[in-house]
Amino acid sequence: MILKLISSRCSSSKFKTTSKFTSICSSYTTTISHSQHLQSPCPINNKTPSLITPTFLNSLLSCSNSRYNLTGFCPNRSFSSEARECMNYDVVIVGAGPAGLSAAIRFKQLCRDNDVDYSVCVVEKGAQLGAHILSGNVFEPRALNELLPQWKEDGAPIEVPVSSDKFWLLSKNRAFSLPSPFDNEGNYVISLSQLVCWLGLKAEELGVEIYPGFAASEVLYDANNNVIGIATNDMGIGKDGSRKDTFQQGVELKGRVNLLAEGCRGSLSEKIISKYNLREKGQAQHQTYALGIKEVWEIDESKHKPGSVLHTVGWPLDHNTYGGSFLYHMKDRQVSIGLVVALDYHNPFMSPYEEFQKFKNHPAIRTLLESGTVLQYGARTLNEGGFQSIPYPVFPGGAIIGCSAGFLNVPKIKGSHTAMKSGMLAADSAYKALHEGLNMEAYWDNLRNSWIWEELYLARNYRPAFDYGLFPGLALSAVERYIFRGRFPLTMKHGKPDHEATKEAQQCSPIEYPKPNGVVSFDIPTSLYRSNTNHDHDQPAHLHLTDPNIPSLVNLPKYGGPESRYCPARVYEYVPDEKGQLKLQINAQNCLHCKACDIKDPKQNIKWTVPEGGGGPGYSMM
Repeated sequence: MILKLISSRCSSSKFKTTSKFTSICSSYTTTISHSQHLQSPCPINNKTPSLITPTFLNSLLSCSNSRYNLTGFCPNRSFSSEARECMNYDVVIVGAGPAGLSAAIRFKQLCRDNDVDYSVCVVEKGAQLGAHILSGNVFEPRALNELLPQWKEDGAPIEVPVSSDKFWLLSKNRAFSLPSPFDNEGNYVISLSQLVCWLGLKAEELGVEIYPGFAASEVLYDANNNVIGIATNDMGIGKDGSRKDTFQQGVELKGRVNLLAEGCRGSLSEKIISKYNLREKGQAQHQTYALGIKEVWEIDESKHKPGSVLHTVGWPLDHNTYGGSFLYHMKDRQVSIGLVVALDYHNPFMSPYEEFQKFKNHPAIRTLLESGTVLQYGARTLNEGGFQSIPYPVFPGGAIIGCSAGFLNVPKIKGSHTAMKSGMLAADSAYKALHEGLNMEAYWDNLRNSWIWEELYLARNYRPAFDYGLFPGLALSAVERYIFRGRFPLTMKHGKPDHEATKEAQQCSPIEYPKPNGVVSFDIPTSLYRSNTNHDHDQPAHLHLTDPNIPSLVNLPKYGGPESRYCPARVYEYVPDEKGQLKLQINAQNCLHCKACDIKDPKQNIKWTVPEGGGGPGYSMM
């Protein structure tokens, strides 16, 4: 982590340490030891990560004023209280998920194999590695086998092979068994957040510098419009926009190659895609999304079947809404259970969160959970556009990798292996760009010649088939899978963008959801507590309304205020003002960083941006 950077630069003649430096380090350690949100030990090695927050880094950098000289951090910049400090790297990666860490590991492997020393920095907005990682997850190890063939011997947290694979069609009270299309033989039930923590350790062993707790908020450009790095956001700004006593300027991280691995609907990635017209350049359709809501339970040992995998379609969703559930038996009596709801649903009165609570009360599901305990809750959007929606992933100065580009295989319900492979391919191209003078365009060619491309091409018609409804979708996808083997001569198109699919309230019937029973179903505040979500309340809202009048003039009267229902964390509430008129209240501190609001708002009026680094959920087993 950055402590390694500080240590290495302290040993250089340029970097002169002082008693004030030592004092800051001691103060920082004390602060972390008393911070419950940042104290969770890594589930892999049971050690508390040595997190370096932006405030801490800037405290170090601020020592450069007057007699404290820390210019080893950025030899080409002078330090002042106003100028942003910078750190220069050969490769800067935004996002320490499967794609970003795979890219970092692969790049440093190439450096090691060729006896070359290029620097790699990974910046991550979560308080620690894995804190913002959420996935099902039945893991296909294909990419990991290529990246780290000795992962079993090296103690990767991949221990529970799939032992059974079932697929059900649910009605309100019954479950009908269907042939399972998922081919999970050889796959494993895992926690992706724990795997990411382990990948981070492997990356650090290779010399990668990882900065958790830093939120990349800005893309940096040169005079020729090439991307030259990113900047983290300022810290210590009050809700009213004023600088607090703790104010610290953001930090610039400049890279010769910059890889964006922010995950689904990455805020910087979306800006880059728009700025350089990458979707049009790649002749891609719009992206389509779903919202996944998940819990991890601890259940009775007599009910636990390690490696058991179940997927369902049908109830509680109506037949015009694409989605389904998953239930995976992990180790240690834990089960991972969730519901995925496509965000092109029509009825604005639908609440994905409440649909999940209904699902858990199904007779075939409730008996498993009763007498169990919820350990963790979370939510995240996922890409479902597949092959048709992949943008051109290369921009001047770097590339987009992983779910920021959208490599999820919808019929497999898997994207971690493709995300990792995309990161590895980008790393290959980045190395050749730096070492051989080639450009990053090779990444696009390598993608199209890889097993990612073939896999997503064969799966391309599965998701759009369900635009015709549940049973036509099942029939069409079965024909595509079992008869044409993914080689149907036509490629189906996606329907409307998700936000345009929402119907007006007068065209739909309100949905009355049952009250939570406190046994298997719960209210949002209870669930939110289990997500370990934490933000500093006194900071500007990271959820921006382009037009603050649209909620009261359009969303509420025309669509019934859908943001109060599609958000799984009750960030958006309509509350009466002093005149009794309903106004939108944004509880930004509740945000799970799922990005549903950025996608589903009917008028695209909500813009999700990063809050201060280290804020958000604190997942450890998702």
